Amino acid sequence: MMSNIPDVKLGIIAVSRDCFPLTVSQGRCKSVVEECRKAGLDVFSAPTIAENERDAVRAVEEVREARCNALVVFLGNFGPETPETIIAKMFDGPVMYVAAAEESGDNLINGRGDAYCGMLNCSYNLALRKIAAYIPEYPVGDAVDVARMIAEFVPVARAIIGLRNLKIITFGPRPQDFFACNAPIKGLYDIGVEIEENSELDLLVAYRAHKDDERIAEVVRDMTAELGDGNAYPDLLPRMAQFELTLLDWAEEHRGSREYVVFADKCWPAFPKEFGFEPCYVNSRLASRGIPVACEVDIYGALSEYIGTCITASPVTLLDINNTVPKDMYESEINGRYDYKLSDTFMGFHCGNTPFCRLAGGGIKYQLIQNRTLENGGTPDFTRGTLEGDIAPGEITFFRLQGNADTSLQAYVAEGEILPVATRSFGGIGIFAIHEMGRFYRHVLIQKHYPHHGAVAFGHVGRALWAVLSYLGVKDISFNQPKTMLYSDECPF
Repeated sequence: MMSNIPDVKLGIIAVSRDCFPLTVSQGRCKSVVEECRKAGLDVFSAPTIAENERDAVRAVEEVREARCNALVVFLGNFGPETPETIIAKMFDGPVMYVAAAEESGDNLINGRGDAYCGMLNCSYNLALRKIAAYIPEYPVGDAVDVARMIAEFVPVARAIIGLRNLKIITFGPRPQDFFACNAPIKGLYDIGVEIEENSELDLLVAYRAHKDDERIAEVVRDMTAELGDGNAYPDLLPRMAQFELTLLDWAEEHRGSREYVVFADKCWPAFPKEFGFEPCYVNSRLASRGIPVACEVDIYGALSEYIGTCITASPVTLLDINNTVPKDMYESEINGRYDYKLSDTFMGFHCGNTPFCRLAGGGIKYQLIQNRTLENGGTPDFTRGTLEGDIAPGEITFFRLQGNADTSLQAYVAEGEILPVATRSFGGIGIFAIHEMGRFYRHVLIQKHYPHHGAVAFGHVGRALWAVLSYLGVKDISFNQPKTMLYSDECPF
C-alpha cells in the first residue's frame, strides 16, 4: 500500500473577463466538473467566479476551506490577467491553467469566449510574476478534453505536493571512490525538499535498540508470506525484520515538519559485517510501500525514486546502468524478435533492492561480489539478504533528477521496456531496451556527467515526469533523441 504519498484534493476556480458574459465561463466550468465526475475525479468547484482581485481572494479562500491541495484555474472565456495569475500566487499548492474551446458554430456572437487568446496573456502574466504553473501541451478544449487534461494533472500535482513535504534521511557518507553518488544538497532546498544526514553509527545504535522488539515476529510472518518459495534463509528474517522496524521508527521519529520520508543509506562495505546481513530485501519492502531506500547514499537517486512513486502511485526501483548485452545473446534471443539494435539494449542491475512485486520470480540470496571480498568466497553468512531475480518484462521509464557540482539541477527521461529475455545473471536484473540508447548513453549520460544510478518507473510516464521537472524549474531535461535529431555535441558525419 502506498502510504507515503499525498492524496490529491482538486479544486477548480473559473475566471471571467468582465467584458464577457460571466455565464459563459460559469456554464462551461459546470460542464467540466460534470465530465470530471463521470471520469471518477472528485473536483470541488469554487462558488465564486473570479472577475477581479477581490473575487480571486474569495475563490482561493473557498478552495482552502474545502481543503484542496491542488488547483485548476479554468479560463471559460478570455479571463482577467491579474486576478487569474495572482490566484496561483495566493494558493499554496500546484496550479494548472486550462482554457475553454468554442462550443458551436451557431453561437459565435454572445457565446464566443476567446479563451484561446486569453491563455496567451495568462502565460505572459505568469512569466512576469515568476509564477510556476502547469499548462498542458494543448491547453484548450471542450469539457471532455479539459477533464482529460485535469486527470493528467493529478499525478503531476501529487509529485509536486509530495516534494514540498518531503524529507530525505541519509545514513553514512557516500562509499569510498563513489564520487558518482556525491552531489551538493543545495538543489534540494531549491525545490523545497528537506534533508537530514546521519552516520552509520547512529543507525547501528538504533538497530541494536530494537533487539527483541515484540513486533519482529509479525514482520517475519509477513516476510515469509511474501517470499514463499524464495525464502532460502529463514534464520535471516528476524535480523532483517529488526532492521525494517528500525527504519520505520526512525522515519516516524525524525520526519519533523514533513509528511513524507525517503532514505538514502550506506550499504557497504562495513554494513553487512556489523549488522549481520545485506539490507537489500528490507529496502525493497519499504519501496513497495512508497518509501524508497536508495543504495550507496544516493540522495538524488532517492529523490528521483520518490518522484516516480508519486507519479505512478506504485513501486519503483533504482538500478545501475550496468552492463552490455553480449553479442551472442543478442543474436540468439533479441535480434529479429524485437525491434532493437544491440546498442539499444543494456542490463539494469542492483544487488537486490527491486520490490518483490516487480520481479518475474525472486528470492533471498547473497551478494556474490561482497561475499568474494568480505567472506573470501566462502559459505555466505552476513553477505546474505539480497532479493534477486529477473525483473518482470513490460514498459518502463528510465529517469533521474541530478544535482550538479555548481548546484544546478538537470534531468533525463527515456521511455523503453524490459524484454522477456532471461538474463542468466545474478542480482535484481533485467534486459532493458530503449531506442537510440547508444547515442543517449554517449551524448547525455556520459556527456552530461550523470552517475550510474537511474530510477525506473514501471510504465510509460515520460509526459508526467517532464511536466513535474519543468514545474520544478529544471531547464536541462534530456531524452533519447531519434536518429533524425542530432545532439548538440554529436558528430554529423
